Amino acid sequence: MTRKKKSKKFNPKLKEECGVFGISNNNDAATLTALGLHALQHRGQEGCGIVSFDGKNFHSEKRLGLVGDNFTKGKTIEKLPGQFAIGHNRYSTTGGTTLRNIQPFFADLHGGGISIAHNGNLTNAITLRKKLVKDGAIFHTTSDTEAIVQLIAKSKRQIMIDKIVDALFQIQGGYALVMLINNVLIAARDPFGIRPLIIGKLKNSYIFASETCALDIVGAKFIREVENGEIVVVENEKLKTIKPFPSKKARPCIFEYIYFSRPDSILNNKCAYEYRKNLGYELAKESHTDVDIIVPVPDSGVPAAIGYSQKIEKNFELGLIRNHYVGRTFIEPAQSIRSFGVKLKLSVNKSSLIGKSIVLIDDSLVRGTTCHKIVKMLYDAGAKEVHVRIACPEIKFPDFYGVDTPTKKELLAANNSIEEMCKFINAKSLKFLSLEGLYKAMGFDKRNNLYPQFTDHYFTGDYPIKPTDDLGDSKITQLSLLSSVQKN
Repeated sequence: MTRKKKSKKFNPKLKEECGVFGISNNNDAATLTALGLHALQHRGQEGCGIVSFDGKNFHSEKRLGLVGDNFTKGKTIEKLPGQFAIGHNRYSTTGGTTLRNIQPFFADLHGGGISIAHNGNLTNAITLRKKLVKDGAIFHTTSDTEAIVQLIAKSKRQIMIDKIVDALFQIQGGYALVMLINNVLIAARDPFGIRPLIIGKLKNSYIFASETCALDIVGAKFIREVENGEIVVVENEKLKTIKPFPSKKARPCIFEYIYFSRPDSILNNKCAYEYRKNLGYELAKESHTDVDIIVPVPDSGVPAAIGYSQKIEKNFELGLIRNHYVGRTFIEPAQSIRSFGVKLKLSVNKSSLIGKSIVLIDDSLVRGTTCHKIVKMLYDAGAKEVHVRIACPEIKFPDFYGVDTPTKKELLAANNSIEEMCKFINAKSLKFLSLEGLYKAMGFDKRNNLYPQFTDHYFTGDYPIKPTDDLGDSKITQLSLLSSVQKN
């Protein structure tokens, strides 16, 4: 049966696919997992799920929508007994938002049940899927995560952890996995450490999560990151580590620092907020122009704008006000209202703008359509000049590791000069932070042989892992499987 591909309205901001959380040996495992997912809500708002284990049986609850609307006492938490639990927040890509795609996934395998929550994307998912289907596997979802489950199920190894290692040797890409097998909690991170995963502890309970903010909400202590290529196993209240892969230099995703992580989350011993202020500081050093005020695009541009204003000693003003109650699920009741676009989320603070020359600061520029509308709003409100400054380099290449980006032909910087981009957004001037300035803000210098330290392919085209799946540039937005499988 052929399914009609659903169109997907592209969100102008880059979007991380999801957040994961897992906890061991705690009587309130499901409740704490729900709290952890709530702290990670910014990583995915379209679906959430929790799987628990009570010592005998696995229990699964999945819902569309936000954690706080679905996982509450008296609603779903009571259906998730047990001292072990893992959870997942989903941001859907071309696979679509359907209940079957919401994680964690669960399967009964030879040797026991297993549940998996996955953040990231596999770059050989379609190749694996075709081979597995040819060998008789039956897929129930359009997620690349299910390929991992199938590989574990088909492994000839006898012990479950060995089956998992066997499966991980066959997958490629960026991934952070949290798995639950009986009374054992397992975490795994890809050999380059592209997607984030950390370890925390709450009394005798170990926790795995995408960010440290998920530890803060439950009162847990941060222990360390799961290292790149590491598998961490929690059993009988003890933690042990397995490193089956050849050693590689870590290449964490640079956009965790620039945008994805919550500002209060710790990355490499420093809050993401501090890195973002540093980005603005370096941006001001490189591209300052004489203006009256500094205005951020809320909320993403606020930390960089603060750093920028502190460097040049000019006033920081909230010239744009964000409506926090309009999400991506907003129902547009009439065609005429759809034309309002960005005005549904942002409004201008006219008293701060009239007659002023402005530096408008944001964290990134993807397709430029939203920036164009914001610049127009500022001019319509009476701004004299609008200079746009972007606190990262030009985004010229798509992502394959779990970030929702357009194709290369849709990326503004991939096909236009800075002068052409400036004309498109109708700004007085446009400048980006240099790659060298980006690394200085991260605390690295090109001369210290740590360059490049991050997965920075968005700007450089330097992909740590090339996709095995041959999709062609015109088809790649994400390596979600739905659209590609349907065409074959």
